[in-house]
Amino acid sequence: MPTETTTTDITAASGTRAAPRGSAGGSQSASTVERSADVLLLFAEPGAITLGVTEIADRLGLSKPTVHRILTSLRLRGLVELDEDTRRYALGLSTMRLGLAYLDRIDVRRLAAPELTRLSRLSAETATLSIRTGDSRVYVDQVTPSREVIMSVRLGVPYPLHAGASSKAFLAFLPDDEITAYLDRAPLTRLTDATPADPAALRKDIAAIRRRGYARSSGERQPGSSSVAAPVLDHHGHPVGVISISGPRERFRKEAGRCAEALLETVGRLSAQMGYGAEPGSGGR
Repeated sequence: MPTETTTTDITAASGTRAAPRGSAGGSQSASTVERSADVLLLFAEPGAITLGVTEIADRLGLSKPTVHRILTSLRLRGLVELDEDTRRYALGLSTMRLGLAYLDRIDVRRLAAPELTRLSRLSAETATLSIRTGDSRVYVDQVTPSREVIMSVRLGVPYPLHAGASSKAFLAFLPDDEITAYLDRAPLTRLTDATPADPAALRKDIAAIRRRGYARSSGERQPGSSSVAAPVLDHHGHPVGVISISGPRERFRKEAGRCAEALLETVGRLSAQMGYGAEPGSGGR
């Protein structure tokens, strides 16, 4: 594979035409790109902050020389960085640029930014924005309060759609057939002892979330935390994002009701900006 990359560089410099699409050379180049993408995506998995060559090779079923050459190429482009002491790799600055460029395309993030600041200031707790990615959702923005003990989240880490208030706020406002498909696809994995794992109980919770317009949780995603979350709906009534307010469980218990009221006002304004004609929880979906 590295020979193919080197050959491409040489032929480009010499003016020789690269192998046409569909040829053996083109197929091999495509394979190299796919493997490089697989290596990059491996760093996006939970807990994979740093990875070694052997670890990557084992998880992807590649040879160590192949992985080393891919990493060398990615490193030259700033997509990964090498810690010379540990000989382990991590994502590089170029991936942050790509991520920020992607986030800038998300209109709901731009619209929600000032609302997150307002919510955090009003509640003196952490306000977050999540978006959905298939059967998961990820935090893409947060604003934390100026106080000694706070909750904070890791941006970009995927969480299943049944664990935590933000996840359940997405799940509850999906069309019924999508909810059924999600519950039928795989067992409900637990992130903590409080994560809902019974489909029947989760369906009851979903019905309650729809009635009141927001989800709530206590320790379902992270022990010791509590939150309320509500969806931002588009003109089809589909959730394009979820706003949450969260804090330490003991403190937040007294604040949850007040935070939920402010939250519903916020997602109502954002949903209207996204073209939705009814308030979340009104049944107009």
